[in-house]
Amino acid sequence: MANSISKFKKYIDKLDEVYALSSLTAKLDSDSSLVKAGANANEIIIPKLSMDGLADYSRNSGYVKGDVTFTNETVAYNYDRGRKFDIDAMDNEETVGLAFGKLSSEFIRTRTIPEMDAFRFATYAAAKGISTVDGALLTTGEQVVAALSAAVAKMDEDEVPSEDRHLFITPVALRLVKDMDTTKSKEVLESFASITKVPQNRFYTAIKLNDGTTSGEEAGGYTKADGAADINFMIVHKTAVIQYPKHVVNKIIEPEANQESDGWLFFYRAYGLADVYENKTAGIYLHKKPV
Repeated sequence: MANSISKFKKYIDKLDEVYALSSLTAKLDSDSSLVKAGANANEIIIPKLSMDGLADYSRNSGYVKGDVTFTNETVAYNYDRGRKFDIDAMDNEETVGLAFGKLSSEFIRTRTIPEMDAFRFATYAAAKGISTVDGALLTTGEQVVAALSAAVAKMDEDEVPSEDRHLFITPVALRLVKDMDTTKSKEVLESFASITKVPQNRFYTAIKLNDGTTSGEEAGGYTKADGAADINFMIVHKTAVIQYPKHVVNKIIEPEANQESDGWLFFYRAYGLADVYENKTAGIYLHKKPV
């Protein structure tokens, strides 16, 4: 039994690696050192700074005094999801430990990570003030390149720094661009710090998180929300979003310590925040299909 526990603990340690390898949005995670706890455990504080612009200098009276306003905005965590699984000890033993190990791996890869990505994209797509192109179909490489060029130009006009712009795009749209293999198509793709292919089933303007207990929602997970649109592509400047996975729990309980059954228990919980800075909405560009 000790060997099994050791193997499972090593496997649990690998779950964070699974997240890093499989998550499409992990590159947008915020620096945890910049996050300050709020008065309540489920809040964080975001500092906001605003100031007056230049004024005329007078040779007689000198400088015109300006005002600086420093405020703190409190934001509540908006993602708290979890699951518990019970694998019978004999089922696990008879599969040489594969039942439990495969469960934890597949759960993270096929259920947890797609939902977290979908939640983040939908949250950013719903933010007020971002740049949005509605109801546009992209069926040719020329159309995709033109749309990306317009997006880059818009962000340039809005003075979004050219560094750290990340492109998230459907595989179909990206393939249309790459198949062109022209100077223009290569040039537009070189405008981004990274390019990430996002399957359409993670790429909606809104999703519904199933609670796991309501009739019809027992399987949990998420679905495309009513009235939501498919996303063609999204450009995100990393500093425009607050993406902070505060608390991720992956734990196991061996059968001897399980008071409910003779089985291995696997627990997973993800608690965090995905939001957009009010003053940096220009750092997100959304291009979506018709509903």
